[in-house]
Amino acid sequence: MKRSMKFKLNLIIYFGSALFIFSCQKNVDMIVYNAKVYTVNENFGVASSFAVKKGKFFDVGGDEIIEKYYSKNILNLNGKVVLPGLIDAHCHFYGLGQKQQLIDLVGTNSFDEIIERLVANRNGKSIIKGSGWDQNDWTNKEFPTKKKIDDLFPNIPVVLERIDGHAYLVNQVVLDLANIDYKTESETGSIVKKNGELTGVLIDGPMRLVDKVLPKPSTADQIKSLLDAQKICLQNGLTTIDDAGLSKNILLLIDSLHQSNDLKIRIYGMISNDSESVNYFLDEGHLKTDHLNVRSVKVYGDGALGSRGATLKEPYSDDIHNYGKLVTGPDQIIELAKKLANADFQMNTHAIGDSTIKILIDAYKEVLIEKKDPRWRIEHSQIVDLNDINGYDNKILPSVQPTHATSDMYWAEDRIGKKRIKGAYPYKMLLDKSKVIGLGTDFPVEKVNPFHTFYAATSRKDLKGYPDGGFQNQNALSRKETLKGMTIWAAYLNFEEKEKGSIETDKFADFVVIDRDIMEVDLEDTPYTNVHQTYISGELVYDNTKSN
Repeated sequence: MKRSMKFKLNLIIYFGSALFIFSCQKNVDMIVYNAKVYTVNENFGVASSFAVKKGKFFDVGGDEIIEKYYSKNILNLNGKVVLPGLIDAHCHFYGLGQKQQLIDLVGTNSFDEIIERLVANRNGKSIIKGSGWDQNDWTNKEFPTKKKIDDLFPNIPVVLERIDGHAYLVNQVVLDLANIDYKTESETGSIVKKNGELTGVLIDGPMRLVDKVLPKPSTADQIKSLLDAQKICLQNGLTTIDDAGLSKNILLLIDSLHQSNDLKIRIYGMISNDSESVNYFLDEGHLKTDHLNVRSVKVYGDGALGSRGATLKEPYSDDIHNYGKLVTGPDQIIELAKKLANADFQMNTHAIGDSTIKILIDAYKEVLIEKKDPRWRIEHSQIVDLNDINGYDNKILPSVQPTHATSDMYWAEDRIGKKRIKGAYPYKMLLDKSKVIGLGTDFPVEKVNPFHTFYAATSRKDLKGYPDGGFQNQNALSRKETLKGMTIWAAYLNFEEKEKGSIETDKFADFVVIDRDIMEVDLEDTPYTNVHQTYISGELVYDNTKSN
């Protein structure tokens, strides 16, 4: 009898204690524990657990999290690595989606291979569009001509975009539609000629003449492009992307898709520098939601190095009569800069050549004298005169793409020579001046994969492991600097460092689970990192665990 009473008493005590503990636990929406969490907070601390509530990190710490909180959704990661949601600081999200509908020309080793792909994919199309060719990858590194395309497609428009997005190869049908002939001139680009004839290659400015006569995509096509791009980005662990140039109509469409919950990825949308789009948002002011931030204008200063459209102080080493051409002239730049500064909009300018970078530094400094925290950006910052490095500071920030360095390194010195190459892709030097640096890919020019960015930034090598020791390795970033450039510093460039970019209390619960510790494994293993799961606001938006 006494033993029975003792058992009942112990049972009461046990359940009473359990009830007391449960009653003391706070309810949260999600608990993640038994993980290696790189918080990327101020101290770059490593945690093992965190709680999520109402789409934000509620608490971050160690084993005590599982004791302090109660949730029906508890995730034991068994030691897997967690990073803050990754940010691509410069890309073309909508362009990535559009590219999924085009003939893929990336990786072609000759113009004949391009022709083969066009023939194989013509399928009764009323217009043939492709993207991704790069003559620098061919044995014959000269620009192609339209002759073979004219012969094969005499009645169908053919538009083939170079990999950098700064050149088209078109056939005669398109030239006729766009009213481009031998006499057509352009102050903002080039119409390439050879032996007294048009080649069909259009660099920068003249491309817009073609764009005007091409059929416009339907709203349904636009939505499909955006959703296709989202799928790819979430698979790669990206939770925020900075789209470098979107029209008013696409930005408003993105906002509506966020409101309908079809788009979940966060977007820092730079406004395309066309008068309709710029004037609309300058009149309306910043557009800011939890998922969309529109407060900047994307400006094209010059073209690309690969197509010799980047504007240089001295001629190209392999084309001694060519300095490149500005897409936006100095007077236009300063006029726009004053306009944006007065309206409190950020100016983010594409600048690859040293001449363009110098023009921007001077213009930015002139209009930002009285601005305390403008965070104006120079996108790409590729070929920097070493005398101009000091122009970067806490007001003028670099936004760069590490895989551009490892893609271009095979031919960049041929373009600009031994002296200028010393200031090419100078990421560490730029970081030393601005104290922050944003890292992106410029996709679809480069692959979407952010772990390729990580590897290129830290090793200065391509995926073949070339070159030994790294390309100008003095400008390599540390692993810590690189992860910051893909998270908290990228958020800072977007004026979003208080809401994302690190795993800290009250920030959006955006995080990614990966299959290896990129801060500890051999550097050569980092580009092969796999994303297991991607979360936005604590919601699972991509899950690859079922196939692992």
